[in-house]
Amino acid sequence: MRSVLAIGAHPDDIELGCGGTLAAHRAAGDRVTMLVVTGGQNGPGLVGGRRAEAEAAARSLDCGLVWGGLEDCAVTPDAATVAIIERAIREVEADVVYVHAPDDSHQDHRAVAAATLSAARHSRRILHYRSPSTTRFDPTVYVDISAHLDRKIDALACHHSQVEASAMVDPEVVAASARHFGAQARVRFAEAFMPARFVWDLAPPITLPHQASSLAEMVAA
Repeated sequence: MRSVLAIGAHPDDIELGCGGTLAAHRAAGDRVTMLVVTGGQNGPGLVGGRRAEAEAAARSLDCGLVWGGLEDCAVTPDAATVAIIERAIREVEADVVYVHAPDDSHQDHRAVAAATLSAARHSRRILHYRSPSTTRFDPTVYVDISAHLDRKIDALACHHSQVEASAMVDPEVVAASARHFGAQARVRFAEAFMPARFVWDLAPPITLPHQASSLAEMVAA
């Protein structure tokens, strides 16, 4: 079982960027935590309900949720921000970290990406996801979310204030993006990532006793 930490600057960033992948992690039995660095106080729609929306979205994905407590549109990649992310990485003992792509027109996204690279400097798997405001994105890692696209869209629907005020969260747009990356990955639907670092663990899998017996029978035959 892996421990996964997904980091986003605002409520709904994580669901947009890697919600299907988080659903796939949970289906595989992995433990998943979402760190939302700000409360989205300056976003569109009814700002007062964004915390409840994020909590509902996390429940729909069966993920843990923690808050960074910083101010929307005022995030900087300083020592305080790095410390918030370091603490989350340490507390969940993250094996995999997902975060914004560094080239982004939103200053909070850039700041969170930069702070994460510092905080996760000892991590073996750091993957950048795409946001609607990402300006350059050249993915080389893909996750098949064909079985999980509906859960991603359901999680995004929890962010009512954003869905109503932004075309970027339109389910048709989300599905089209997943289909686009799926075509690149040669699957139906996918999410795409740029690895800052990705160590592929090729240790042999653990063989259970009944599997060993079956293997021995096949060899004998």
